Amino acid sequence: MNSVLYCLKNLSENSKLRKMDKFIQHGGTSCLKHTVAVAYYSIKVAELLGIRYKKRDLIRGALLHDYFLYDWHDGARGRNIHGFTHPDTALRNADRDFTLTDTERDIIKKHMFPLTIKPPVCREGWIVCMVDKYCSLYETFKRKNAYCRVYTKASDKYTELFDEIQMI
Repeated sequence: MNSVLYCLKNLSENSKLRKMDKFIQHGGTSCLKHTVAVAYYSIKVAELLGIRYKKRDLIRGALLHDYFLYDWHDGARGRNIHGFTHPDTALRNADRDFTLTDTERDIIKKHMFPLTIKPPVCREGWIVCMVDKYCSLYETFKRKNAYCRVYTKASDKYTELFDEIQMI
């Protein structure tokens, strides 16, 4: 996990990305682990299916798709519709902290389709949208240590992702 945090820190010195590790996303999985898993599996799906895609945009969009920076389980006002509203919050936060491409914006804003009405317009957005659903279900039903096998073999499983993140 330390290697993941180190790589993610390289995205921006002014980033609040590491803060995502404090918030639970689904089951026992933090928002940070969730977004790393979505980025990793999005690349794998795109490669497996032979889809042409912008790798940098896909990784950054996937890592920032849940950059809402709050605990959505805390019962605060408006959190009961988190699934509908957090893409806009994540995009606002990401726009504030990073320089985003149109593809990255599309990934972040539309990853919750069909809960959010407008579907993604780019391939990368569709990939992240689908992989996010899969990872969310996996984390919800696995509950604890959803990616423990993947993280214990980080040097084998995440090498490509680490390399890509470090180049961003």
